[in-house]
Amino acid sequence: MCGIAGFCRFTPNRPEDEEILCRMNRALAHRGPDGGRVHVGDGIGFAHMRLAVVDLERGGQPFVSEDGRTVLILNGEIYNHDELRSDLVRQGHRFRTRSDTEVVLQLYESMGERCVDLLRGMFAFALWDGRKRQLWLVRDRLGIKPLYYYWNGEVFVFGSEPKSILEYPGVSRDVDERAVDAFLTFGYVPSPQSIYRGIAKLEAGHMLSVTERGVARSQYWDMNFTANG
Repeated sequence: MCGIAGFCRFTPNRPEDEEILCRMNRALAHRGPDGGRVHVGDGIGFAHMRLAVVDLERGGQPFVSEDGRTVLILNGEIYNHDELRSDLVRQGHRFRTRSDTEVVLQLYESMGERCVDLLRGMFAFALWDGRKRQLWLVRDRLGIKPLYYYWNGEVFVFGSEPKSILEYPGVSRDVDERAVDAFLTFGYVPSPQSIYRGIAKLEAGHMLSVTERGVARSQYWDMNFTANG
């Protein structure tokens, strides 16, 4: 498994941003023994701890597009990345790596958010589109990979685990008593709640769009229980 974390503010970068990202990354060190990296862009910061599985030498993250406008961090594995890469190559795309991360990035650049319908695997990822100034977060269909977030109307913070979000200055560590009740009742905390007040868990099969206008949440997939015949 890997770990992802980051923030989005839509305001000028601050000198302390890189150190904040490093602290968020260190909180996820147990998820990625093969190294960590951070990326600070125009109003956004991404951090990634890597467990190398695909393209061990060149598949490091955050992965930045050739023009520098699109940045992606991914936790998980895209099972059909070879098939998707072959389709993109036939369309004229060129690849720098064999990583499934680059496949997701180039698939997004080819067809936008509709690309999520083609992904088969277990994943949680965050993608920054510098052209649209939009942060896009997606969790896999069954919610195998976790993704938490915090939004106070000014800054959006996310991570694979709440502990990375708590490293961002000003995020409260207050426990949500309703979540405690749910845990004692069900043995787990159902989405979208988390154990911390103010930190939510993105539901399985859902995605978030973060822009200067705010945060929009939508469901892109659900189980179909319709019987045939």
